[in-house]
Amino acid sequence: MKTSAIFWVGITTILLVLVTCLATLNVSFSWVFYITVIGQLAVLIMVYKVLTDNYKTDKTFDDFYEDYPIGKDHFKSS
Repeated sequence: MKTSAIFWVGITTILLVLVTCLATLNVSFSWVFYITVIGQLAVLIMVYKVLTDNYKTDKTFDDFYEDYPIGKDHFKSS
């Protein structure tokens, strides 16, 4: 099964938020340490997956943001 890059982004985010919560709640250092190491490995995997993802789009810098396109007759007055 091929996992997408967004899956790894989600897993990494969950792990690193979990580390923050566990450190705040004064959980045992060994748990925080091991989850931190796993989180660092997840960051490396995530970066690799994002950079090698086969993602195609037809958007260019001329499109600016998708929710606020500029230029292409979007400001015609009625």
